[in-house]
Amino acid sequence: MSRLSGKTAVVTGGGSGIGLGAAKRFVEEGAFVYLFGRRRAQLEDAVNQLGDNARAVSGSITDQADLDRLYETVKSERGSLDILFANAGTGAFARLGEITPEHYDQIFDVNVKGTVFTVQKALPLMSEGGSIILTGSSTGVMGTPAFSIYSATKAAIRNLARSWALDLKGTGIRVNVLSPGPITTELALEVLGDEGISAIGASTVLGRMGEPSETGAVAAFLASSDSSFMTGGEVFVDGGLAQV
Repeated sequence: MSRLSGKTAVVTGGGSGIGLGAAKRFVEEGAFVYLFGRRRAQLEDAVNQLGDNARAVSGSITDQADLDRLYETVKSERGSLDILFANAGTGAFARLGEITPEHYDQIFDVNVKGTVFTVQKALPLMSEGGSIILTGSSTGVMGTPAFSIYSATKAAIRNLARSWALDLKGTGIRVNVLSPGPITTELALEVLGDEGISAIGASTVLGRMGEPSETGAVAAFLASSDSSFMTGGEVFVDGGLAQV
């Protein structure tokens, strides 16, 4: 397929997991993709997998100068931006009574503040037909023990998309949320461990974990004109976990 032929995309958190799964699908469908993330070696490995239509830019979404450098690179090399997959995020467990200011600040700074400025700084490069995709989570609509702060950030992401869809009215730029459930990623393994991965996979209606290629397929749909009448929406890729 070539639904994204000639398009330029940025994927934050693009070195592994859901971000890399989306980047692979974007490249397969004809896009040129900038991978943005903190770990340079991991990004270079990802670019080697993707080939000539991918480029790595290292940095953090919590650093304003890093974001400026990312978009300056896109502007100088490609001129404009068609697709932004604001995917970078972090998470950690802490039960009520054990939540620290450091825990709160780290997760909100990355997942909410980082996403806000990732999107805002991209806007001058985007125009009619542009697609912004935010990574939400099934936890944004569920109660999850010891995961309240992360879950709250993903509920915030959902409202950002609704509000930004109104802010972007008349521009032709769309914004939607892709909300994964349990996906086999490096972050999921770090947070849940092997036993947790097995348990949560078994708890889905489909009885398994999802794969980054499956979230990547939905990201490509949201990036393409196939979703041209969608904005302010949310698509769950969660094996039914938060749906029934």
